[in-house]
Formats: sequence, C-alpha cells, structure tokens
Amino acid sequence: MKPIYLDYNATTPVDPRVVETMLPFLTEHFGNPSCNHQYGSTAAKAVIKARRQVADLLGCSPDEIIFTSGGSESNNTAIKGIARAYRQKGNHIITSSVEHPAVLEVCRHLEGRGFRITRLAVDSTGLIMPADVERAITSQTILI
Repeated sequence: MKPIYLDYNATTPVDPRVVETMLPFLTEHFGNPSCNHQYGSTAAKAVIKARRQVADLLGCSPDEIIFTSGGSESNNTAIKGIARAYRQKGNHIITSSVEHPAVLEVCRHLEGRGFRITRLAVDSTGLIMPADVERAITSQTILI
C-alpha cells in the first residue's frame, strides 16, 4: 500500500504542467538571469514573461511581483517590507502565538529594532477570537 503524504510544510508535489514548463530552464536555459550573456538573457526573458503572466493573473503590475526562494523568504520580505514602508505611521504588529517560525522570527527581529509585537493566543481549537484582535489594535498598528 502506498503511504499518504501529509508533510506539505516544506515541499509539495509539482503539477506536471509546471514541470513541463520549467524543464527547459533546468536542463538547457539554466543561465543566471542577472548576467549579460546568452544564457542569462534567455533566462531573464523567461523571468520577465513569468512575472507578466503572474501579474495578469492577479490583476496587478509586473513590478509588483517579487519571486522568492520559498515561504520563509516570502514571509521575511513581506513583513519587513511593510514594517519599513509604514514605520512613520506606526510600529505595532499583531500576530498569533502559533505562527510559523519564519513569521515569529522576523517579528522577534523587528522587536529588537523598536517595533512592538502582540502575539495573540489561540483557543483549544487553534483559533484566535476576533474580539482579541479588535482589542489588540491600536493607532500604531500597521500589520495584522
């Protein structure tokens, strides 16, 4: 009997259509898109095309799309980016006490730089009470 895979925390199966689309860039067009040579320019054109496709799907501008290496880098980029962008408006961030370490660690990092972090507790089913969120919001809250 084949086991059932439930550990999607770090990796998931890749859709066959994604594998087919990516295969040329793993075997033939593997250049660094930041370099100014033939391999790099081919890869750079593919990144530009992918960025445009994602932007079209999301209804935003391609310059709003940032590709990262995974979830932890994405969390860090988003949370630090919002904290820096809104620092003049406030320094308070609300999160849950059971967030992924990638979120909790970046919050701890920001706490060391003067941000105030509120970590909300969850109930026995892992839920945060909406009233707790409402009570935690202050005039300095920039991210929940």
